[in-house]
Amino acid sequence: MAYSTSLAQRMRQALAAIPHVEEKKMFGGLAFMINGKMCLTVGPGRIMCRVEPAMHDALVAKKGCSDVIMKGRIYKGYVHVAEAQLQTKAALDYWVELALEYNKTIATAIPSKVRRR
Repeated sequence: MAYSTSLAQRMRQALAAIPHVEEKKMFGGLAFMINGKMCLTVGPGRIMCRVEPAMHDALVAKKGCSDVIMKGRIYKGYVHVAEAQLQTKAALDYWVELALEYNKTIATAIPSKVRRR
């Protein structure tokens, strides 16, 4: 199933003033890379936010928020938020801000072309 185009457009608007945003199709959705680091994604009926791992458990306790699980493993610091919980600008902005704040604290990704072997 394709990602939510309306939610993707709202995400673009939320990130409009942020420099160095790149969109990439991945994981069946649309990822928003900031400074070369995956920060947010839009999928079918939800977003994924990369957040401070220490906040993970408190965030998944919120209505509409859940763990990101791949191959049976919970990824601490990555949460899904249901589109139903993002109906207002303020609700979307809350999650975007959490992801942006964490993005500032992690090292900038080194493009694979530049990595040393």
